[in-house]
Amino acid sequence: MKRLAMISASVVLATGLGAGAAVAGSPTVVELFTSQGCSSCPPANANLITLSDRPDMLTLSFAVTYWDYLGWKDSFGQEAYTDRQRIYEPALGEQGPFTPQMVVNGAGTVVGNRIEQVDELIARLPRISGPAVSLAGGKVSIAAGAAPGAGTDVWLVRYDPKVVEVPVARGENTGRTLPHTHVVHDLQRLGTWTGAAASFAVPQASGGLKTAVLVQGKSGGQIVGVGTD
Repeated sequence: MKRLAMISASVVLATGLGAGAAVAGSPTVVELFTSQGCSSCPPANANLITLSDRPDMLTLSFAVTYWDYLGWKDSFGQEAYTDRQRIYEPALGEQGPFTPQMVVNGAGTVVGNRIEQVDELIARLPRISGPAVSLAGGKVSIAAGAAPGAGTDVWLVRYDPKVVEVPVARGENTGRTLPHTHVVHDLQRLGTWTGAAASFAVPQASGGLKTAVLVQGKSGGQIVGVGTD
């Protein structure tokens, strides 16, 4: 696996809020932090494709930028995605970011290239338990409910649901064509949710992108609500 210097090789299973009854239809959110410049990442990309076929999963592929110096600039990479991963690490017990990393429901992490470990983590963690989140009429609506004490951030995610093939001309994956799915193209913070019913304007997506809204504890906390179009 690819890790930055001084990063532990252990897999950390971090728990967030207590388990509760899942909101009907709430998927498990699996975020993959990956890079086209990482030779260890193609198996994790393939695992994300497998997970994406499951109706109870929302998978999101975030392309990080810290391996670009190896000779290939990731065609989907954004610093915002690298920042999202770095914010996760203290809460998940990691010393720093690594690839390929999967984060499940914002509550636990595992190296993403072994599907059996990913499945084990998904089974071990509590399901998303509220609030209900719905997307309709150019807005996202978040129902009233119990919020984490520090409040939450509301994130708008635009992603491509198709499988796309990317030929890599330089770096560790030179000569390979790498399949990707559910690649995130935009990440925006809409505001906060503190427990009262709330709504935010969400413009219609373009270019065939899909929309997800994540209600998440601050500073890389657990995802407590999710809505998709």
